[in-house]
Amino acid sequence: MSKATKRKHVVKEVLEDYVTPTKDQDIMRVLGSNGNNLHEAVTGSGERFLVSMPTKFRKNIWIKRGDFVIVDPIKEGGKVKGEISFILYRDHIQNLRKLGVWPEGFQEDRTSSERNEGTPKERSERKTEEEEGDSESEDDYSDLFVNTNRATVLYSESEEETDEGDDNEEEGEDEGRA
Repeated sequence: MSKATKRKHVVKEVLEDYVTPTKDQDIMRVLGSNGNNLHEAVTGSGERFLVSMPTKFRKNIWIKRGDFVIVDPIKEGGKVKGEISFILYRDHIQNLRKLGVWPEGFQEDRTSSERNEGTPKERSERKTEEEEGDSESEDDYSDLFVNTNRATVLYSESEEETDEGDDNEEEGEDEGRA
């Protein structure tokens, strides 16, 4: 089988098949990649360990921080205690929640599209701010893509201080030229 044909079948299997985990399998969230096709993952109960990506997924399917996977346990594993058997996407997660199979530890977690939209309370607060006219269209970044591969960093806003300093420097340059 050629690489292209293999890739086509693997992608079709991952995107179209709806799989429910067996008694031995766990649903886990990926915390990050440790390299060499090893990923650190956490169970719904909070247990963290390494899982490996099987060769059929390598260079065909990519996973990132925050994605959910179904993992087969490796009983004789030392550091690596599981192997990824299926990668869950938004449709799969919704199906598992409807079936009642979704772990309690991940109930409050949301998919990336839900993270972009925010909670219903956050959305209603945004709507009231827009109606009042307090928010400027330039500062509204709510529709931007959220990169789950990067840790979130909060910056303090201090534009007034930097703007005043820039104005003073420009005035000094203009006086020197005249």
